[in-house]
Amino acid sequence: MKIRHADTIEATVAGFTGTARQPQALAVQLPDGRIALSQRLTTALSTRIAPRLVPQSGRAYTQGGDAYTPVSGEIVVEVVAGTTRHAVLTVVRLR
Repeated sequence: MKIRHADTIEATVAGFTGTARQPQALAVQLPDGRIALSQRLTTALSTRIAPRLVPQSGRAYTQGGDAYTPVSGEIVVEVVAGTTRHAVLTVVRLR
C-alpha cells in the first residue's frame, strides 16, 4: 500500500509565469521564506486568480533559478506541499 504524505499550508503569491490574463503557475513564498513555483494551474484557478494579479515590471527568480513576473499586493493561496522525494507545490484554492 502506498501512502502519500502532503501538508496543506497557506502561502503568499510572489509572482506568476505566463501572462497576467492567463497565469500558468504561481511563484509562492512559503512560511520558511523560500520562493518556489507551483505546478501548472487548472483553468478554473487561473481564471479566479488572474483578476487579482497586479504585475510589477522586471523579472525575478526563485532560488532554483526559475524566472517569474513579480506582483504587488498580498494574495494568499492554499497549497499542498508534498514531502516526497520530488516535493511539488499544487495550488488548491484562493484564500
